[in-house]
This record gives sequence, C-alpha cells and structure tokens, in this order.
Amino acid sequence: MKAVVTGANGQLGKALLATCPPHVEAVGLTRMELDLVNTPLIADVIASQAPDLIINAAAYTAVDKAESEAELAHQINGVAVKALQKAAAEHMAKLVHVSTDFVFDGRKSSPYLPGDATNPQSVYGASKLAGEHAVDGDTLLVRTSWVYGAAGSNFVNTMLRLMASKPALSVVTDQIGTPTYARGLASALWQMAEKRASGIYHYSDSGAASWYDFAVAIQEEAVALGVLSGNIPISPIATSEYPTPAARPAYSVLDKAKTWQLLGAPAPHWRSQLRETLRTLKSHG
Repeated sequence: MKAVVTGANGQLGKALLATCPPHVEAVGLTRMELDLVNTPLIADVIASQAPDLIINAAAYTAVDKAESEAELAHQINGVAVKALQKAAAEHMAKLVHVSTDFVFDGRKSSPYLPGDATNPQSVYGASKLAGEHAVDGDTLLVRTSWVYGAAGSNFVNTMLRLMASKPALSVVTDQIGTPTYARGLASALWQMAEKRASGIYHYSDSGAASWYDFAVAIQEEAVALGVLSGNIPISPIATSEYPTPAARPAYSVLDKAKTWQLLGAPAPHWRSQLRETLRTLKSHG
C-alpha cells in the first residue's frame, strides 16, 4: 500500500512517518512539495503519486493569528481539504483527515460525542469545521486535541523553555481538555486506516486536565527526569486574566468510546505519554 502524508514537516506529519507500518510505502509531502494554498496543484501532485491512502496532517494551526488571517486559514483548512477529497475520489484513495476540538463551543460539561452539534467560537475553529464539511462519508475524520511531541512548537516545549528561563509562571486553569501525544495519535491513525474506518471519530490520550494541570505535570515530570534543574512557582489564573485574540472552548474533552471500541483498547493516560515525551527529549539532549 502507498500512502501520502501531507504536512510532513509538522509534528504530526513527522510522527506519522516515524510510525508508518512496515508494509506501507509512505511519501511525506512538505509545503515545498504540496502547498495547500495552491489549490490547482493538489490534483496534479496526488495524480503523480497515485496513492492508496492520503493522510492530511497539514493545517493552519496558528489559532490567534487566524483571527487576522481568516482567508488563509480557510484556504488551508477548508478549500484545500475539498480539493484533497476530490483528488482522493478520482484516484479511489482513502482520505484520512484530522480535525480539532475547536469545532465545539465548550459549553458542555461532559465529553463531546462525535455526533454532537458543532459551534466554533474562533476563525480557526470555523476553518477546521469547513474542512469537515468538505469531506464525504467515506472519509475517516478524526478530531483530536492539544497535540504535542518531543519536537516542534507546542505547549510542552514552550513550558519547558519558560520554566528554564522565568522565575514564575501563570497558566490558565478554567480551560479543560486532554493532551495528546503526537506519536500516539499517529499510530492510532494508521490502525484506523488499516481497518478502513469511515465517518467521525475522536482521539486523544485518556484523562482530562486544565492547562494549569498540564503545566504542573510538565514541571514535576521534567524535574524528576532531570530535564529541568528545579521548580518555579506556577499560579492558576482565569481565562479573563489572560485575554487572547481567539476564544478557546472552556471544556473540550472528547468522548473516545467509539474509537476505543474500534482499536480494542483505550489510549494511555496523558501523563504517562508526557513522561515518554520527556524521556525522548532527555535522550536526545
């Protein structure tokens, strides 16, 4: 089987290539090989590769910047996805598309089911919802949340940098979700694709946390492993004390029961995945 992975230089794209099953020939396409801003190019590139599977790990993910770059966000997260869907259909390829918890408004107090009503509160969320609307029922659509890995720009690496350079930190405590280890997500996407799953699924690690909880865990685990030399004070604050251009859902825990049934087991708890990430960081210096 031949698979094309878009966004190959991103943290999820790299994780997908690193976890590719041995019987799959995976071709990673970076922005240089497939610029999703150039819609007509998408059909030509997919035709030249003739894949059996397309995993779209490319996205515009600058949540706050999207508020002032709405057209670009919608081009990459919406218009380009429609072009990928069309190209996949023309070549009878399976499309796997990754979406986000930001398509929900965060007003629930229990985990969001795949069939729950969407109501994005930001340009980023609206652009990702446009991508969801661009695919058909044969597509495997997987929503995830709070993705991070050992490399790249993400909350874990940002916190480690700040914890090593600041005397204290304040982190939002009234936004609740679930961190997701990029390699765990990547492995699950390959498994789900192998099972020819279609429709909407949710995937994140198990458990739930606030950003404050996540930050405290990062420091505790990093100090225990020797990634950080010591602790600094971390204070919980409300979202209102840390205003951002884009609104975030206050609660965006995803219900993964459908996914766990498909995969035969739940994902590891987010804290154990964090520990694995920090061990990887330490081993690579």
